[in-house]
Amino acid sequence: MTADGHALAVRDGVRRRAPGAGARYRLVCVDRLVVMLIHLRHDLPHAVLGVLFGIDRSTVTRAVGEVRRPPTERGFAVPDRPGLRLRMLEDVFAYAQAEGVELRLDATEIQVRRPVAGRGGRQAFVSGQKKQNTMKATVIADHQGRTRSADGPRPGRMHDATAARTAGITDCFHHFDLVEVLLDDGYLDSSRDHPGQAVTPPRKPRPGAPPGRVDQWERERHDHSSDRITVEHALADHKRWKRLMRWTHRRDRLPGTYRAIADLVSDRTAVT
Repeated sequence: MTADGHALAVRDGVRRRAPGAGARYRLVCVDRLVVMLIHLRHDLPHAVLGVLFGIDRSTVTRAVGEVRRPPTERGFAVPDRPGLRLRMLEDVFAYAQAEGVELRLDATEIQVRRPVAGRGGRQAFVSGQKKQNTMKATVIADHQGRTRSADGPRPGRMHDATAARTAGITDCFHHFDLVEVLLDDGYLDSSRDHPGQAVTPPRKPRPGAPPGRVDQWERERHDHSSDRITVEHALADHKRWKRLMRWTHRRDRLPGTYRAIADLVSDRTAVT
């Protein structure tokens, strides 16, 4: 263990300073917020931001680390409810049941760096769909494409339904029996276990079915896809932030960053 690591272990965390102690801030609060937003939106290196603002790289690193933590803990905004924030999955289901909101759930994958060779659990990040090293986030949106929850991300090899169960959606179905969630074909087991709550696309008729039944199936499947498309719009809002197009940093920092970006997106969509 290095000297810095030993000091960190002795202090049980980062160094604590009394208010007003330590180096003086070169950036006011608003400028620190702007630096953090630019860093998340465009993934600019700290050194480049330091040049733009005429400060040292370490000052940018300090500002980003301090300002990024509050959005992660704020929760997701609710339209026309300025003081209400949805922080837990149970909050989302309780809000949906109280307001009669139909939810949409889907998973998205973010490409990450390949783990070091020979390290245990390396194959856990290899996505069976993308054939790349990814991490998977489970996102819930409403009928207008507003983000209501973002859980994870978890290793990309995990199935979408397994990730949803790990997030606790099964318990929420048991406690909030009036909430409906639109899902895709990857969640058929949830539809089987929670009929009427976990709604998946209708099953394709068997060969030899009457033409009218096939036409009805195509219409129902199209209607389900049209209703569920809003969660895809929510995922697209997240991926517009360059940090989530391809994650090139430490994998253990991705969950906090994804949650911070999803919170900021929910703030914007709550007023539009």
